[in-house]
Amino acid sequence: MKIKSNNKLIKSKMKNQILALTAGLLSIASFAQKNELKIVEKAIKKGQSNEAIATIATLESTENAIDPKLKAKYYYLKGSAYGKSNVKKAAAAYNDLFAFEKEQGKFKYTKLAKPQLGELIQFVSKKAIAQYGDKSYKNAADNFSLTYRLSPKDTSFLYNAAVSASLAKDYDVSLKYYDELKNIGYTGIATQYLAENKATGVVEDLGGKSNRNTMVKFGKYINPTEKVSKSKQPDIIKSMGYIYVNQGKPELAIAALEEARKSDPKNLNLILSQADMYIKLDKMDKFGELMVEAVKLNPTNPTLFFNLGVVNANENKIKEAIGFYNKAIELKPDYADAYMNLYIAIISEEKSIVDEMNKNLNNFKKYDELEGKQKELYRKALPSLEKADSLDRSIESVRALLNLYDILEINDKADALRPIYKEMRSKQ
Repeated sequence: MKIKSNNKLIKSKMKNQILALTAGLLSIASFAQKNELKIVEKAIKKGQSNEAIATIATLESTENAIDPKLKAKYYYLKGSAYGKSNVKKAAAAYNDLFAFEKEQGKFKYTKLAKPQLGELIQFVSKKAIAQYGDKSYKNAADNFSLTYRLSPKDTSFLYNAAVSASLAKDYDVSLKYYDELKNIGYTGIATQYLAENKATGVVEDLGGKSNRNTMVKFGKYINPTEKVSKSKQPDIIKSMGYIYVNQGKPELAIAALEEARKSDPKNLNLILSQADMYIKLDKMDKFGELMVEAVKLNPTNPTLFFNLGVVNANENKIKEAIGFYNKAIELKPDYADAYMNLYIAIISEEKSIVDEMNKNLNNFKKYDELEGKQKELYRKALPSLEKADSLDRSIESVRALLNLYDILEINDKADALRPIYKEMRSKQ
């Protein structure tokens, strides 16, 4: 019994010694961590970022073992040390700090860190904008994406990242960003608070309602107005469609647009985007159907009637094509392409006349009659060609005009146009 009692006593003493030793080790570790953090703090104050980062790096491997009393300071100094040299690490440290202090119910370092995180967001966003301006689209995409990760409420940065990645032809990344935008319900709809600069007369976006109203109150701006931007969702679907086409997957583009149109069937942009995809798939019948649908939604859009003219001309429905071109011109009297296509549509009827002339080479009376009919067709087409040339002169329009003038023996106009044509040819 004595032996048993002594064993218990020995074990009890050993346990107490181990606890004391452990406490001592923890105290030593805490003391060491405190010293390391002081070194980091001093290095940051002196602007010695490399030394601060090197010291922080020694603590990162044992981050979970840092004394809870020092943890908030550690996260704060870690974020401060990395700063602009490694924005991702700095932001992660600040976010860890926010979460830790929220759990502790204390916000001493959070108050210091939030402005610094704000500066990092500004730094990265400005860098992204500059890279986009320099057409360094891949880098711009990365930094726009990083800006969004740092400040998730600013969803427009994710949209910018998607656009930039697409311009960099990094299509898989761009699609990932666009999918994320769809999932978070991004619309891009925003209100602009505008006012006219009294000194320059230029209407400016003054950022927020309060700031705009203050500037107007001070008399520097007048005529305050507000403008709500359109939803970017159709543009997102359209952009995804173009990416699918570039990846050789136009069917996926059509499917995406059809899905989008289910929730917004009267969206003209989506209809036109889908129509454009059908052109790429060489499905002109489907393109034509969508153009008819688009015209019903927007009956005063000359481009839609022009496109219907093209579709019908391709299907050899010349009478219908002429009608659509005339409607486009009615809506837009200076529509050069519509005048040119109208000329081409009218003159296309020449083929049947020429075929008949070839069949009647020995029937002089019939041949002369057909030749007269041909010239009458030229006279009918001539005004459209002249108008197209006057609105948008090209070597093709001048060549066609000169040919008609010669056939119709309009010598004064032909003589005036000949040197112009000669000069245009010499510059090719």
